[in-house]
Amino acid sequence: MTGLTLLASGCVRGAAGAQSAAATAAAPPPVVRSNILRADYAGSESCRACHRSLYQDWLGSPMRQMTRLPTTARIQAPFDGRTWRFKDDEARFDLQAGTRFVQIRSRRFGNHLYRVTRVIGGRTREDFAGVEVTSTQPDAHIIGDSRDEVILPASYFFETASFRLKGYSVMVRERPGLKAGAVWNQSCVLCHNTAPTFLSLWGALLGKGAPAYQGELVDALLPEGRRWRLQVNDANAVRTAVADEVHHLGGASDTPADLPAALRQGIAEMSRRFAAEHLLEIGIGCEACHGGCREHVQQPRISTSYEPRSPFLHLQPARDREPPTRAESINRVCARCHQVLFSRYPFTWEGGLRHAGSPGGSSTNSGEARDMLMGGCSRALACTDCHDPHRNDDPDDLAALATLAGNATCTKCHLAFASREALRSHSHHDPDAAGGVCINCHMPRKNLALTYTLGRYHRIGSPTERARVQGDRPLECALCHARKSSEELVTEMERWWGKHYDRQVLQALYGDLQQPPLFSTLARGKPHEQAVAIISLREQNQREALPFLARQIANPLPLVRYQARKAINALLGRDCGIDLDRSLPDIIAATEKCVPQAAPITPGPSLRETPASHHDDD
Repeated sequence: MTGLTLLASGCVRGAAGAQSAAATAAAPPPVVRSNILRADYAGSESCRACHRSLYQDWLGSPMRQMTRLPTTARIQAPFDGRTWRFKDDEARFDLQAGTRFVQIRSRRFGNHLYRVTRVIGGRTREDFAGVEVTSTQPDAHIIGDSRDEVILPASYFFETASFRLKGYSVMVRERPGLKAGAVWNQSCVLCHNTAPTFLSLWGALLGKGAPAYQGELVDALLPEGRRWRLQVNDANAVRTAVADEVHHLGGASDTPADLPAALRQGIAEMSRRFAAEHLLEIGIGCEACHGGCREHVQQPRISTSYEPRSPFLHLQPARDREPPTRAESINRVCARCHQVLFSRYPFTWEGGLRHAGSPGGSSTNSGEARDMLMGGCSRALACTDCHDPHRNDDPDDLAALATLAGNATCTKCHLAFASREALRSHSHHDPDAAGGVCINCHMPRKNLALTYTLGRYHRIGSPTERARVQGDRPLECALCHARKSSEELVTEMERWWGKHYDRQVLQALYGDLQQPPLFSTLARGKPHEQAVAIISLREQNQREALPFLARQIANPLPLVRYQARKAINALLGRDCGIDLDRSLPDIIAATEKCVPQAAPITPGPSLRETPASHHDDD
C-alpha cells in the first residue's frame, strides 16, 4: 500500500468520523425513561449545583411558598389576639409560645380551637390549615385523627389588610357562619405541593366513571379533539406500581388482579390515607413541573421531560393532531393545577355549563392553563413565554405585554400584523393606542382575579367569535367602550369583519339593544358577567352607574358584592363603611344610606349550585 493510498484511506476515515460526529451532535439527547414514580424523584436540592441561579430564584418564588410550615414561614396575617367578626360568629387569632391558634366561636357550628399547621399561599392572600386541639398548651390533645388537617375558614387578604371568609375567594353562595372546611390532605394537597405525578394519572388510566379527586390529569375538562390519552403498555406493571404506592401510603397489600379494580382501589386508598408525610416536598418543587429527575441527576446528558414517561405507559396525542410541541407540553404541565373551573358555580364562558360535556372557559383565577389549551395559540405559545415560574412575575414585565412593544410576543408567529399599517387595517383602531395592543382584544380582561380586579382570559381567540358574542355578556368591546350601545358595537363588528349576529339571540341576552351592554349585563347577566360589568364600569369611571351598582350589593354571591362595594367607594371617592361581614339587611341598609338615589335594594334570586367535584377549590 502506497503512502497515497494510506492518505486517501485516512481521509475517508476522517470524513466518516466527521459525519458521525455531526450526526451525534444533531441527534436529540436521550430522555429519562421514567419520571412519574416515587422512586424517580431526586428532590429540588439536587438541582442546586448545576442550576444555581434558577434555584435561588425559586427559593423565594410563589411556587415554593405555596405551602409553608408556620414555624419557619414569614407570615403577614396578624396573630396578635385580634378578633374578626363574621355575622354572629367570631374568630380570634393568637400566638402562644411561637405557635399560632385560631379560635372559632359560632352560634350555629359551635366553638372550636385549631392549632395552625400549614400556611397556604402568600402572593395575594394567606390561607391556613390546622388540627383541632383541646387547649393552647404544647401537649394539648388533638381531637380526631392527628393526620387530618382541616382548612380553616379565614383568609388574610393583602389588598385590604383584613380577614375574609375563605370560601369567598370564589363564586360561592352566602355562608351562614364560621366552620372549618375540607380536610387539607384530602383536597388541595396535590396541586399546592410536590407529589409523584403517577398519582395524578390514576383517574385518566381508569377512564370514564373513575372516582373524582383533585389533582388528576386535566384532559377530562378539555374538548374531545384536544385530549391526550394514556395508553397502557404493561397492565401488570401498572398494577404493581399502584400497589407499591398504596403500600407506601399504608394501605392494603391485597391489590386486585384486575387493573381497573386496582386503580379504583388505589384512588380510594389515596383519597383516604394521603397525608403530609407522603409528600415529596412541601410546596411546589422543581420536579412538580419538570417531572422526576433522578436519571437526569445521575447522568446529566439524559434530558428531563415535561410529559409523563414510563416503560409501562405512553402518551397518545389528541386525535388527528401532530405530536405535541414543546409549548403544548409546558402548557399541560401548568394545566395539571391551573385547570380549575371553581367551586359549585354552574356557569362558564361561551355560555357553557361546568358539568356539560365540553364546558367553556373558567370565569375565575386558576383556570388559565386549561383555557390556554382551548385557544388558538396553545401549540406555539407557552405559559412561560409570559410568566416565569421560578420567581414572582415582575409587574412591569407583565404590564409591558399590554403595550405596543408587547405585540412582539404575538408577531413572532403572526408576521402579517407586525407593521403599523397592517395592524391598523386588522384592528380598525389606532395602532399607537390601546386598540392596537394584541392582547387587549385577543386576551381581554374578563376573568375574576385573586384581587378585586380582572385578569386576562387565556383562551386566546377573537372578540368577534359567535360563541362569545352570542353566548357571553358583556360584549368584549364594551370592556373599553362603556357608553356605546349593544347595537352600535355589533353593527361595527359586522361592518369591519364581515360577520353577522342573530339579533333575536342578542335581545334575549340584553333586552333593549339600544342600551350599553355593561348596564344591560348588570340587570340581566349571570353573576360572573355582572362582576365583569361592575369592574369595567368602575375602571371607566361611569358614575351614572352608581344606582345600578348599589343593587348588586345584594347579589347572592358574596364575591360579586365585594366588587360592587369597591366600585361604589371608588366612584364616590370615599369609603362608605359597608361591612360585608354583617347580615344582609345590615349590608343593604348601609348601602342605601350611602347611595340614596338607588331604588330599594332587594336580595337577588338564589343560585342553584352544582355538585362538588375534584375541580373545586373553595
